[in-house]
Amino acid sequence: MIEVTQLTKKYGERKAIDNLNFSIQAGSVVGFLGPNGAGKSTTMKILSGYMPATSGVARISDLDVFENPLAVKSMIGYLPEVPPVYEDMYVQDYLRFVAHLKNVSSENIVSYVGEALEKTQLETVKNRWVGNLSKGYKQRVGIAGALVSKPKVLILDEPTVGLDPNQVQEIRSLILNLKGDHTLLISTHILSEVQATCERVIIINEGSIVVQDTLENLTQKNDTPKSYEVEVLRDEDKLKKNLNQLPGVIKITPMSSGFEIHIDSEQLSGEQLSGHIVGSGSGLVGFRAGKSPGLESIFQRLTHRKRRQDKQGASE
Repeated sequence: MIEVTQLTKKYGERKAIDNLNFSIQAGSVVGFLGPNGAGKSTTMKILSGYMPATSGVARISDLDVFENPLAVKSMIGYLPEVPPVYEDMYVQDYLRFVAHLKNVSSENIVSYVGEALEKTQLETVKNRWVGNLSKGYKQRVGIAGALVSKPKVLILDEPTVGLDPNQVQEIRSLILNLKGDHTLLISTHILSEVQATCERVIIINEGSIVVQDTLENLTQKNDTPKSYEVEVLRDEDKLKKNLNQLPGVIKITPMSSGFEIHIDSEQLSGEQLSGHIVGSGSGLVGFRAGKSPGLESIFQRLTHRKRRQDKQGASE
């Protein structure tokens, strides 16, 4: 459904995205994950035809986004980070207006708008001004606008940013209800967002993809201990300070008894870590593998490794 090959976007000498390659199957929900400034919004703007790439190819249903812009846009519903809604219009009138813009035939507008209202649970506010709605409802209006032409692909850029916890849960439930009827690409830097709504993840950092896999596979591949719980008899603060300088140590977090060390296991093994602690003379009395890492730990380790590799390359 979505195919991206060697996609690159430059702003002067700076590369916002660099040689991206990924594909998304029809009907799937994929999280496009990365820190702020990673290149997520740039990629989505290119896929939606909002801006051209510097090089590379993006296809939707085998159609080149740049060679067939109108045909591709007719298959896409796009919600940017700030929903482009007109606040001085009634909800229902706004959706009819959007349907006209998207060339929905006159005989289908009423049914398409009604279906978009139903899917986003906006029937009770359809005769209210958009400007009088809460931020969560405005976000629903933006999603309804993306849905109103019954697109094959939905591209949602930070769909829950700035919402309160209740509104976040409502939008997540809405996304889950859309699963299967549409192919969804959801951009976010919120890790819980991906875990709650997506079945596959693409992690991007500093314009490059660092991993793409299903959540299940990503967790299984990273299920070896990446943290250790440590207890010592003495000089704990001194030991933690020394450990923070040890290559492969990502972070140290306090516990009710002792502390937990998070490591990059490709650079530092548990055996090496315990040996270092024993050699410090702090009196090691407890050394246990921590819990299997969640998406947050995996994300942190992958992006941490990318930054480290970039620094090493710059110093060579």
